[in-house]
Amino acid sequence: MIQIGQTVDSEGGTAAELDVRRFNRHTFWCGQSGSGKTYALGVVLEQLLLHTRLPMLILDPNADFVRMSDVHQGIDPVVAAQLADADVRILRSGDAPGERLVVRFRDLGLRSKAAVLRLDPLLDAEEYNVLLHLDEEISSLRQDKGGLVDHLRAATDPGRRKLLLRLENLGIMDWDLWAWGGRSAEDIIDTRPRAAVLDLSGFRSHWEPKVAALAVLDHLWGTREARQPALIVIDEAHNLCSADPVTPVDRALTERIVQIAAEGRKYGLWLLLSTQRPSKIHPNALSQCDNLALMKMSSPHDLAELADYFGYAPADLLARSPRFLQGQALFAGGFVDRATVVQMGSRLTHEGGTDVPVPI
Repeated sequence: MIQIGQTVDSEGGTAAELDVRRFNRHTFWCGQSGSGKTYALGVVLEQLLLHTRLPMLILDPNADFVRMSDVHQGIDPVVAAQLADADVRILRSGDAPGERLVVRFRDLGLRSKAAVLRLDPLLDAEEYNVLLHLDEEISSLRQDKGGLVDHLRAATDPGRRKLLLRLENLGIMDWDLWAWGGRSAEDIIDTRPRAAVLDLSGFRSHWEPKVAALAVLDHLWGTREARQPALIVIDEAHNLCSADPVTPVDRALTERIVQIAAEGRKYGLWLLLSTQRPSKIHPNALSQCDNLALMKMSSPHDLAELADYFGYAPADLLARSPRFLQGQALFAGGFVDRATVVQMGSRLTHEGGTDVPVPI
């Protein structure tokens, strides 16, 4: 059990605990803007870091978890040492200092490569066929941007020239995301650090964070037979698992997350999806969640939808959600003995993102 705060309804407030063994089920974490959702999620992730050996992959769109090794002053020295010594890898994007978040284009699955390139196997049959055989060709090339470009540019057949034009016109080869021949996020994830935080906030192109997420999720799914457990935490999950995906990359991401939601448990791949509204998440992922953490939610429509999906959450406690104070949450499902309203405890490490103050 991990302690996450104090129960609200008990006299004097007793310790609120979650059963860590039940994180082998998918979890839905929800709360409107300003409810303290991300801060509270950090409380739980810190306790998992301290009291389990469960590896975590954290897809972090706003750099909220990039300081998970940066302990607050005044924390118990033993706890501070545990957190400081934990194997937490922070992979940064953009100009932020630190280890870079990069992935390898050639390690993407064929369908994901096609999604990135916006290729249809029938409408773009010539280019798609080139892509189909490209891995065999580039394995012997020098592993940098120029190696692939020069290879395609030297080709005489129309398919390869078309593929080169597509790569250049879309600007894909200029993305900061690519590792080429260097060490990639997939390599780091394979070492199963206690936590790998992927900072998705700093990329120049709005496509890069989605492709980074797609690459690591593809990799975890591709190596699933190894059955190495991992908790996949997706903050602002509606950006990666939309209820109505439009672009090829969005569809590929949503399909992969839905696949993990449906089949991942038997391979030790467990999701924690965090978002502001349940209606933003694809229903085939939402319906697979056996744990619920609900913070303040004022929308009657959203509460009705939660009641439909999470029948194990008592209606009277769901109805209290609009009146929750900041940092209060309803926990229901397998990871609690009974549904409970909790005042979340304090963070042990610094939160990366902060609110912008109103000028006075």
